[in-house]
Amino acid sequence: MTVTTLPTAHPGQPSLPPVTGPADVTYEPAPNGAPVDAPRVFAAINSVMRDAMPVGKNQTNTQQNYKFRGIDDVMSAMAGPLRAHGVFILPSVASHKAERRGEKMTHVVIRMRYRIYGPAGDCLVADVPGEASDFADKATNKAQSAALKYLLFTLFMLPVDGRSIDDGDRHHPEVPTEHRAERQEQQRRQQQPRGQQRGQRQQQPRQGQQAEAASQQEQQRRDFKAEARAATSEAQFEQVRVEAVKAGAPAEYLAALDAIADGKRADARAPQPRVAGQQERPTRSAPTPAPDATTTEAQTGAAAEEALRLAASRVGYQTLDADFERAHGRTIAEADPATLHAFRSMIERAAQ
Repeated sequence: MTVTTLPTAHPGQPSLPPVTGPADVTYEPAPNGAPVDAPRVFAAINSVMRDAMPVGKNQTNTQQNYKFRGIDDVMSAMAGPLRAHGVFILPSVASHKAERRGEKMTHVVIRMRYRIYGPAGDCLVADVPGEASDFADKATNKAQSAALKYLLFTLFMLPVDGRSIDDGDRHHPEVPTEHRAERQEQQRRQQQPRGQQRGQRQQQPRQGQQAEAASQQEQQRRDFKAEARAATSEAQFEQVRVEAVKAGAPAEYLAALDAIADGKRADARAPQPRVAGQQERPTRSAPTPAPDATTTEAQTGAAAEEALRLAASRVGYQTLDADFERAHGRTIAEADPATLHAFRSMIERAAQ
């Protein structure tokens, strides 16, 4: 019996370079004369990450039937935190390659180089690829937008509402549940007589009308911190916090809202300084009617109860009512807003 040894390598194929270690991170230190107490870019990026709000998949690819997070939504979510912490991004094109595909399509592959600067003037340098095709002159713009979007995703770890991966990242886009239902409905209609299909088609709104109604119902991104600063009562602040929880705000963001509320309470308790030389004089103006204390207290309590139940639902706290009554000797509906706020803070701290 003759045994023939198979070759283990092909001499014509180039061998892969050996792995020498982890990839280098390009860091440019702050210039001479920079303030010593100014936060470096690493700390500034961490602060931006704490203030970043989740970005929902509000855009739809109608050709392949999947939802994704658009660049406009990402930039709207990041503009405020970047400005607040003195971080800005300077882009440049490191490489660019364009080729024609067919008679009209242009395919572009670029490598963007981003410099992320902090308040002290130091920066991180990151290279991000981008690729796009277009039948007009927008292929380069699309590739730049894709590179910037994924830089913001990966650098600041932007969370997503509900799911943790973009459908656009999949090799084969998954058909959402609502699209599966639509396809089943289309198959059912194809099996019906044409007369019934015509009658049902007249009763249903057009797709353009549905898209227009959906766009009108979509709410723009809200600045909950600004709303918390502008709140003039405990009830208004609790309502702002409830809306922030519904929007998927992380625990660090909710803690920042609570800090704003605590600061406003401290300012309200502090005595107001009098102007030098000014004497207190009794005013003879007509007394203003006092607000309905019962209504205000009821609104504050309802908002505090809703915030408590939302916090409990987020962590799967199923025995909330029984534990609260055991701890305080009364039900949640009978408790005052301060007690509800303290119990909610305890739940959120335990979940961290």
